[in-house]
Amino acid sequence: MRRLAAFRRLADQYADIVDSLLVYIEEAHPSDGWASSDAPYQIPRHRCLEDRLRAAQLMNTTVPGSMVVVDTMENAANAAYGAYFERLYIVKDEVVVYQGGRGPEGYRISELRCWLERYRSELEGSRAVVVHV
Repeated sequence: MRRLAAFRRLADQYADIVDSLLVYIEEAHPSDGWASSDAPYQIPRHRCLEDRLRAAQLMNTTVPGSMVVVDTMENAANAAYGAYFERLYIVKDEVVVYQGGRGPEGYRISELRCWLERYRSELEGSRAVVVHV
């Protein structure tokens, strides 16, 4: 949940230039599967969409303010984006312009922050008004 809180802070910081969305996919460490001993919650494997929706709601309650959607039970978004089990993306005009590494090792908020900062600078540069006399 620490990473989720860091993501939320970053999303808030850049809310003036980007929208953020969390896609809740299958549980990485279900309590009835490959359980993690340090997991803050015990979430069993999702057996139906309602299970996944409940787990996503718990995530949203823990770190409010994010728009959260859930993947299908066929894991279509996970398969399409290779998120397994956490990954950062930026999609602009329906094109992936930033693809972070696979988590947990490749999940780097700092890389996302750098991309967003460059993007903000580009936007500010394009808003500059040049007056010729």
